[in-house]
Amino acid sequence: MKYKLTEETREVNGHTLYRIEAIKDFWHINAGCKGGWIEKKSNLSQYGNCWVCDDAMVYGDAQIYGDARVFKQAQVYGYAQVSDNAYICDDARIFDYAIIYGNAQILDHAIIHGDARIFDNAMISGRATVCDDARVFKQAQVYGNAQIYGNAQIYGDAIITGDAKIESDRDYIVFKNWWSSGRYFTWTRSNDMWKVGCFYGTGNELIKKAFKDSWKSGREYRRIVRYVKKIKTHGI
Repeated sequence: MKYKLTEETREVNGHTLYRIEAIKDFWHINAGCKGGWIEKKSNLSQYGNCWVCDDAMVYGDAQIYGDARVFKQAQVYGYAQVSDNAYICDDARIFDYAIIYGNAQILDHAIIHGDARIFDNAMISGRATVCDDARVFKQAQVYGNAQIYGNAQIYGDAIITGDAKIESDRDYIVFKNWWSSGRYFTWTRSNDMWKVGCFYGTGNELIKKAFKDSWKSGREYRRIVRYVKKIKTHGI
């Protein structure tokens, strides 16, 4: 046993939650340290270094185990599961049957629900939403007001941001800058926008900026933007 339920309670959406308190030292937690709020002991494993901190709440049939952490005002509920070294923070909401594991991070006001899976080193932040049967994994990042849904799979070095809406694999393309930096960059179909390093904008804006950097860079980005325009024109 590493924690107990205290007599301090609060009501959330018809659930009575209890403040937890560590009863032994583990991870960076000392015995006597107060944690966040859970409804019942099945919400937070007594094994591993998993913990619920601050005013974070876990209730319903949700489960936190492994070395996962839930911080600040985050909420995990429904049948959601968070495990391994996953990190849930800020005002994030995880619910329904969503599963978060690996080294995934869910931050800010991000919402994960449905049967979504977030794993590996993926990061979801901002006001992004991931739902339905969507998967986000490897080093992929989703932030801004982006929406990932349907059967979409976001993976590798993809970065989805802005107001992009991704329902399937055809809604975005990840390219590699093979001519200089070797970095990856992403085009999203729904808003026809490009994310290249710190740059985010239209294809024409990208070309203009690239030519300011060098003729070679401008030429290669122009080729790729024109290629994507052909894809859109032919409805591929």
